[in-house]
Amino acid sequence: MSINEFVASDYLLWHLLISLLLGAIVGTQRGWEMRNRVEGSRVAGIRTFSLVGLLGGLVAILAGLYSPLLLGFALIALVILACIAFVMQQKSNLDVSITGVVSLLVTFVLGSLAVSGQAVLAASAAVITAVVLDNKRELHQALQKLQEYELDAALRLLLISIVLLPLLPNQSYGPWSALNPYEIWWMVVLIASISFVGYFAIKIGGAKRGILFTSVFAGLSSSTALTLQFSHLSKQQASISPLLASGILLSCGTMFPRLLVVLFVINPQLVTLLWPIVIAMMVALYLPAWWIWRSSEAESVEPSNQQTNPLALQSALFFGVVLAAIMLLSHALTEMFGSTGILILSALSGLTDVDAISLALGRQSTQSLDVNTAALGILIAASVNTVVKIGMVRAIGDKQLWYRIVPVMTGCVLVGGLMFVVMYGAGI
Repeated sequence: MSINEFVASDYLLWHLLISLLLGAIVGTQRGWEMRNRVEGSRVAGIRTFSLVGLLGGLVAILAGLYSPLLLGFALIALVILACIAFVMQQKSNLDVSITGVVSLLVTFVLGSLAVSGQAVLAASAAVITAVVLDNKRELHQALQKLQEYELDAALRLLLISIVLLPLLPNQSYGPWSALNPYEIWWMVVLIASISFVGYFAIKIGGAKRGILFTSVFAGLSSSTALTLQFSHLSKQQASISPLLASGILLSCGTMFPRLLVVLFVINPQLVTLLWPIVIAMMVALYLPAWWIWRSSEAESVEPSNQQTNPLALQSALFFGVVLAAIMLLSHALTEMFGSTGILILSALSGLTDVDAISLALGRQSTQSLDVNTAALGILIAASVNTVVKIGMVRAIGDKQLWYRIVPVMTGCVLVGGLMFVVMYGAGI
């Protein structure tokens, strides 16, 4: 729809009303913040913000009808007017904050967006603006508690995810086209992110709630990465090893329902074959996790004189190198052994991840691969992945961690294998 058609439509008044209301949303917060000031001493309140939002909508209409330059000139005029008001206010009460001026300019832009066909975006931005303005004290307190090394870790995470990741090519290279730089670096970012989220979840929510949140989050993405990070943490904070053990079991158990969801999207027949086994393995991890978590008395992390690295980037980089090596090796085995290499490939893929091999076998089972072979391969990958986590905990973790983890996860693998043998023997 052209701007001329839009002006003639019945939607115009509604969008102008939206522009007015968006200004009122921001203005309500600003007016409440300055409600105790003398009338007339404020740069802008709810009425001014509402009118500025409406002004943005009206100018956007004129800019569409005549020239886009009108929008720029109007914004410049508003900046000059706001700066004059700010200088006058600063002289009277020595308030040097420009938050009110900036929010006024944002409101003008939001009003323009609402009339330009971006009403949903403008409304979302208005709510976010009001929330940011309303949490001034909380944001300042969070900054005061933030340590320099924590800020450095956050900036590094942004660097490797937002800056570096999009620059990497999302295509295969090397022998057998086995190496995808984007996918490998994505795993590095994922592992580092889990470490980062877990660090602040534990710091903010306490050990019990923080570990619980982090474990569920990691179980939906990479329980292997969480097992690696929690194993390292158990060496640094031995007092919360029981909680870390419950977190690892919870995360590893969450891997199984996630696996069913992936398979249901690709080939529901695999879900029919595997769901009793997968649910049994999940329960074998969830019940001990719940018991350990309930019986643990640790509520907070012990203070330490050493600065814990929230990002654990070195571990993530090492994991990325291992992933690349496994990708090469798995393709080599498939080339050497052909179709008989499917199960070997499943076992090797399970060393790092379960989702990749599940996707591959699920797709193949809808074409040429026997569905029973695909189901066995997926179970092997999940079992091997669980065994790898046992090895991680045993090699890296604290004694209190591994003596709780190893028997439970070993039992989980045995339950899955036994049920598969029994069900295949029954002729499924």
